[in-house]
Amino acid sequence: MHAVNWFELPTHDLDRAQRFYQTVLGVALQRDDSFGEMHMAILPHGEHGIGGALVKSPHQQPQANGTLVYLNAPDLDAVLSRVEAAGGAILMPKTFLRADIGSIAILRDSEGNSVGLHSPH
Repeated sequence: MHAVNWFELPTHDLDRAQRFYQTVLGVALQRDDSFGEMHMAILPHGEHGIGGALVKSPHQQPQANGTLVYLNAPDLDAVLSRVEAAGGAILMPKTFLRADIGSIAILRDSEGNSVGLHSPH
């Protein structure tokens, strides 16, 4: 059992946010508009992995000082090299924590959310 099984990153502009994350993470997000007034772009996750999505909903707003979610970024240097060109900002550069944890960084996405990145290497 995981402490977290799903997360949502609010967006103002789902198309812009989807382009940002696809560019920065180098992955495809699956669009799902089947939830009425809530529209999603789902991040890739394994069958038993923790899932999440970018969400445009009248019930959620992006914010810089909310919960900090860390996304998997095995090649952290490559991911960080694409953040600013994609319309984001690096709030905390790559920071090595310990050998058993790896490195982290924090970015501000195209929507104003603060999002963490983690690399176990």
